[in-house]
Amino acid sequence: MIINTGYGHGGDVYSQPIRLDFSANVNPFGPPEPVKAAVRAAADQVSAYPDPYCGPLRDKLAALNGVARKDVICGNGAAELIYQFIGALRPKKALLPVPSFSDYEGALAAAGCAPTFYPLRRERGFLLTEDVLAHISPETDLLLLCSPNNPTGRSVPRGLLLSILDRCRETGTWLFLDECFLELTDEDKAFSLADRLRDGDRVFLLRAFTKAYGMAGLRLGYGLCKNRELLDRMCRLVQPWNVSTLAQAAGLVALDCLDWPEKARRLIQKEKPWLCGYLTALGFEVLPGDANYLFFSGAPGLYEKLRARGVLIRDCANYRGLQPGDCRIAVRTRRENEELLRAIQEALDV
Repeated sequence: MIINTGYGHGGDVYSQPIRLDFSANVNPFGPPEPVKAAVRAAADQVSAYPDPYCGPLRDKLAALNGVARKDVICGNGAAELIYQFIGALRPKKALLPVPSFSDYEGALAAAGCAPTFYPLRRERGFLLTEDVLAHISPETDLLLLCSPNNPTGRSVPRGLLLSILDRCRETGTWLFLDECFLELTDEDKAFSLADRLRDGDRVFLLRAFTKAYGMAGLRLGYGLCKNRELLDRMCRLVQPWNVSTLAQAAGLVALDCLDWPEKARRLIQKEKPWLCGYLTALGFEVLPGDANYLFFSGAPGLYEKLRARGVLIRDCANYRGLQPGDCRIAVRTRRENEELLRAIQEALDV
């Protein structure tokens, strides 16, 4: 629960009347019908405590990802796992490319770590380049990456990601890689390190059901890691029963709906260039990202004008390294996208 602190994320449809939410990058089709049915059925079990080990869910995730059950950890959303991981690791020196998801910095601050920021340059399209390798040293306890990155949508190129993995192994640096947007990423850029993990590796891969399966309200994330010591420390930091019965039931059924993210990806691959073209025609500078959202610049005050019209986008001015006029929008259905563009045009005409 948030008490007397700022809420710096998208998806806040509760504090104001919102008819269109483009600020949260979830599957535009929402959750699959079998997932909704599973949640309704699981309601009959809520008088019992949830499975504290998430046993069947971890078994299924392990089989799908080619790892052992002991290599899978589940959490109350990906955000919990970020804080849990950093709280268990307690790094002294962390390297954080920015702009990126704010909770990485928040979790580091909670653990008493002031990171070294590696700026992603606007003039380079916010792409991570090989220059980052020189900044990873034996003194670097942790490198945090998000691919595709939030909010820019840029993926770490496959070759560079493998070079970073090799470099982190050489220096003994932990690599935390957020792959939460991977399943809705352009297919040629959707590259995971899951099949590159080794026993004892200092690598943690973060995943979530939030984006691919439209399950933001259920809070279900998971991590893949082959370092038993780190996972044990993480488990000691979290309360028992942190993943609800409803979330576990939904996750099990979602994993039987493997075509659901693909259905959304087909829509996104059609709608994203269409939406990009219209935004460019309106005078915005649009970044050619790989994810199910678009980052664009050029209209300070647009967020407030759209919010007054019941349309929510992500104002990115509070991201480290960004500025007023930087925005992010989800890619949704054609009808919704058309309605968004009409609202933007109205806001620009004021």
